[in-house]
Amino acid sequence: MSTKENLKELVKQKYAEIALQDKETNESSCCGSGGCTTEVYNIMSDDYNQVEGYNPDADLGLGCGLPTQFAKIKKGDTVIDLGSGAGNDVFIARHETGESGKVIGIDFTSAMIEKARNNAEVRGLNNVEFRQGDIEKMPVTSNVADVIISNCVLNLVPDKVNVFKEIYRVLKPGGHFSISDIVLEGPLPADIKSAVEMYSGCVSGAIQKSVYLELIEATGFKNITIQKEKSIIIPDDILINYLSKEDISSFKNAGPGIFSITVYAEKPEACCGPDCCN
Repeated sequence: MSTKENLKELVKQKYAEIALQDKETNESSCCGSGGCTTEVYNIMSDDYNQVEGYNPDADLGLGCGLPTQFAKIKKGDTVIDLGSGAGNDVFIARHETGESGKVIGIDFTSAMIEKARNNAEVRGLNNVEFRQGDIEKMPVTSNVADVIISNCVLNLVPDKVNVFKEIYRVLKPGGHFSISDIVLEGPLPADIKSAVEMYSGCVSGAIQKSVYLELIEATGFKNITIQKEKSIIIPDDILINYLSKEDISSFKNAGPGIFSITVYAEKPEACCGPDCCN
């Protein structure tokens, strides 16, 4: 099994465990990855309580932003949520699309799919659907989505190039995405970068912010905009598991940054004449 496949299997196992935990347990762990400070949850997550369509039962406390807040979802839109978990952002998106729209959640963890489907059934929502699959090869036909959203998921995927290519394929011409994710500015210490728990905990799988944005542009997206950005501070009681006190001091003084960003970009409109693609 390749390193990428190992990492994907690791994330699948960890998030299968998270699906069986309640929100309080996840909130007291590092993105659900194991016992550590509650500060990470408080710093990484955003407050959903005032968001229309929010259902606390579907919120496992695993996000790092509010992509639906910036996604410009309209009534009747078809929306796809990548890494939909228990359905939190799907249900919020469904509130925006109304009964005339459709929302599809994609997750590769069977326990999450089951949990999300149960949540949808309880709420009697007939225009939401949850499909099990890999977001590097989405179980969706091309040119079907008006909007794609995702919340703190792409950083967990080893091959982000494939994901952005798939997003481009699945979006309709003129469609757009709004994605919240973790990115870096400057190097992370090797002990943190390679730590299994930190990978499942949304940090060590992150790439440089500049590279992230370059991947989006190289895929062909236009009007790339950072809609929101906030700094992520890893508390000392987490860092001490991976670094010495001296290394922690050096890490902080070196100034590498960990950020949650929400990024917007558009797929260009389809060509409408012989010269429009030149």
